[in-house]
Amino acid sequence: MNLPSTSRLATDTHSIDSLRSRAATDPKAAIKEVAKQFEALFMQELMKSMRAAQESMASGMFDNSGTKMGTEMLDTQFATKMTGLRGGLSEAIARQLERQMSATPAQALMPAAAAGAPARSESAIKGTPRQAAFLKDHQDAARAAEAQTGIPATFMVAQAAHETGWGKHEIRHADGSPSFNLFGIKADANWKGPVAEVSTTEYVSGVARKVVAKFRAYASYAESFGDYAKLMKSSPRYANVVANADSAQGFARGLQRAGYATDPAYADKLTRVINTTLQIQRGVG
Repeated sequence: MNLPSTSRLATDTHSIDSLRSRAATDPKAAIKEVAKQFEALFMQELMKSMRAAQESMASGMFDNSGTKMGTEMLDTQFATKMTGLRGGLSEAIARQLERQMSATPAQALMPAAAAGAPARSESAIKGTPRQAAFLKDHQDAARAAEAQTGIPATFMVAQAAHETGWGKHEIRHADGSPSFNLFGIKADANWKGPVAEVSTTEYVSGVARKVVAKFRAYASYAESFGDYAKLMKSSPRYANVVANADSAQGFARGLQRAGYATDPAYADKLTRVINTTLQIQRGVG
């Protein structure tokens, strides 16, 4: 009796790699799958304990290797059927894992059965030289902003990476000099400092359009982080962003709901960059 492929535990290389690939593109769905894996393992152990108690009271006269194997397979099937039910253990596990996403990448949340899986390649852990340099260059300013806002430094430096393409597409003045604006903050009527006027993409009713806009300019990257921290901390518009910064997804979705960017896929894109940043930090830490 073979279990359906979707019900097998992640104990082989193929299924483990599939989980890892899913975690990179859809962390929330991967966490739900991992939670089901944990629940299935728990239910199997529970069935095993119940079966052991039952066998201790039986005569054992009909027991042999064939019946034992059949019983184990039947218990596995029962455990699988009881896994993933609404209101079950997997939902509670998933909620707990989602709360830990801010500190642990989804790919690290693998069942214990996956402990013997081959390690990821060094390039997948360390990232590119540009990515590693970007994180190193801005880590101190990000930590200072974290002290002001309570938003994890990793989330903010990841947002800076997303906004600038890891530093490749920074906002510059007409003469090519840097504006040091890492977060794409525009110069509104209340801004009294220097500005950089550039062409950018805005989404109007879901349609991308090229427009010319004025952005704030700073004297340093540290100043950019400081102004971003001030915006997050003092503007009522972003109060829910700070309040929900306990997870990557909560932070990214909070920014999108607050209208930080017009891109309808902004939250999903930023969440992926945050998870990439967490993986790189774990690889070089």
